[in-house]
Order: sequence, then C-alpha cells, then structure tokens
Amino acid sequence: MSLPRFYPVFDSAAWVARSVRLGTKLVQLRIKDRPEEELRREISEALDICRRHGAALVVNDYWELAIALGADWLHLGQEDLDSADIAAIRRAGLRLGISTHDDAELDRALAFAPDYIALGPVYPTILKKMPWAPQGLDRLAAWKHRVGATPLCAIGGMNVERAPAAFEAGADLIAAVTDITLHSDPDTRMRDWLKVCA
Repeated sequence: MSLPRFYPVFDSAAWVARSVRLGTKLVQLRIKDRPEEELRREISEALDICRRHGAALVVNDYWELAIALGADWLHLGQEDLDSADIAAIRRAGLRLGISTHDDAELDRALAFAPDYIALGPVYPTILKKMPWAPQGLDRLAAWKHRVGATPLCAIGGMNVERAPAAFEAGADLIAAVTDITLHSDPDTRMRDWLKVCA
C-alpha cells in the first residue's frame, strides 16, 4: 500500500484546512484534553475540509468519535491500544496507524496488522516529553526491515533538511509537527515539505 510521503500532524481543524489547501493529501488531527463537544466539532470540520480537497484525515486517539463521525483513518498510541475496541474499529472499516518506540511495542503493533507503523522519536523532539532516547536512522532502517511492506512513518524532530536521509533509511512517510507550526512562514515550510516528499 502506498501512502503520501508528507504526513503533518496538527491540533486544530484550522491547521488541517491550511495544509490541505496547499496540497497535503494525508494529515493527522491530534487534539488532547478538550471537551467532547469541541472534539466532535473539530473532527467534523477537519473531515469536511479534507473530503472537499481529496485528502485523508487521520484521527488521533478518539476511536469512538472517529467511528461515529465516519472517519476513514485512526491513529493509536500504545496506551490507546489498551482501551480501544479494535474489533469495533475494524468493523467500522477504519484504517489504522500505531505508534511504536521499542521492539516489544513493534511486536505488539504488528499483531494488529496495522496500515502503517510509526517509529519515534527519530531525533530529539520538543513536542512532548519522551521516556525514549532518539531512535536514529539506523533504528529506522532496522524497523523497515522488520515491517516489510507495511508503510513506516518517521516522527520526532523531523524537518525538511532531515527528510531525505530518513527516506533513504527506509521511511515511507514522515510526520512533521513543530517544524511547521513553529516556523516563521508555515505555508512556505509546508510547500518545502511537499517538494521534498514529492
């Protein structure tokens, strides 16, 4: 299965809209600690804008809302796997991405036959506190050898300049967060990402 190589992650429908209008075809909505009504509104809005622009929205974490709102994609972290109803997710036809950080987590993720595996952090990241050291490009290459045809997503400290080496090491797609949202010109940065990932 082939996925778009550029995979930005945003915390609002407004950012999703900004990205897909520039040509992004796969984008994740990752919102934490908001009331359910707000989550429902943001996910619905992001789904609408993605459908209008022929893009796929990946809903992070909120599997019940993803099913209820008719999403096509879901991303789960390891903790989310503990409480998610995988059978219900599969019955709903959702495609699934799973985060991994070590060998045990990779084994667990592969048992669910996901539609992609994410490995991170590849580089040091400021997005959230991680108990794992940066994985590096060698680990990325080793992961790709293990996952085979399953698409592998590199995440954590990724930027435009580091993207070519990550692809060379075996990444099929790259998730970018703060390299865009903290950039002085986010739209130009996203265009740069679309070029390097073309």
